[in-house]
Amino acid sequence: MPAPDLALLIDAAQAAGRIAEKHWRQDPEAWDKAGGAGPVTEADLEVDRMLRTELLAARPDYGWLSEETEDTPDRLDRERVFVVDPIDGTRSFMAGQRTFAHALAVVENGIPVAGVVYLPLRDKLYTAARGAGAALNGTVLRISTRSEVAGATVLAARPNLEGHHWGGTPPALDRHFRSSLAYRLALTGEGRFDAMLTLRNSWEWDIAAGCLIVEEAGGQTTDRHGAGLRFNNPSAQTKGVVAANPRLHAELSAKLTSMSERSS
Repeated sequence: MPAPDLALLIDAAQAAGRIAEKHWRQDPEAWDKAGGAGPVTEADLEVDRMLRTELLAARPDYGWLSEETEDTPDRLDRERVFVVDPIDGTRSFMAGQRTFAHALAVVENGIPVAGVVYLPLRDKLYTAARGAGAALNGTVLRISTRSEVAGATVLAARPNLEGHHWGGTPPALDRHFRSSLAYRLALTGEGRFDAMLTLRNSWEWDIAAGCLIVEEAGGQTTDRHGAGLRFNNPSAQTKGVVAANPRLHAELSAKLTSMSERSS
């Protein structure tokens, strides 16, 4: 059930934060993953081992999907699955920045039902449970109510505002950026920014927890084509993410074109 699972995720995320803090700014050993998949550090791997051990010990019937664990098809047969990014924003972590996050979710039949995005060095604990709302350090979150696209504050990488995604001329958005996708979604749910979008295919572990936070704060999340998001897919990816309140989401989606099929 979501409430007990949320408590479990909170405890696990805080334990992950203690491990990450131990390695932060201590020059942890790092490697480049195969296929240009980005860097990984000894901290990512230690957090991953701890989370897998603790979470699956508590819920042995759940499946497991993590950025730092070799994927297997076993999870596809499970009703509930942990979807985890041990450290989201590894490059920021390696650079000694404080905006990396631990992103943990429980997905039930393709839908996130409990989620945590935790930034230990910012002391920010975002939480959500399906039907029970979202919070930051216990304070209820509500998404921005802005409905006009022009001037809306949007968290997005620069390539997402290239003209070919928008039929020629991109809207006049006030663009901002954070390296962690999970944190971008959480900030959108917090109402600090009006929307978040990424038009490239997105790994489920980066977005499952954050999407639930947005939705429980009153927002809407879809892929770049406006389709609802489902998780625990065989590919472990979605076709991007667009997140905002329903009116702004509709306006942004209407301006996107089929050319967003290209990677941003």
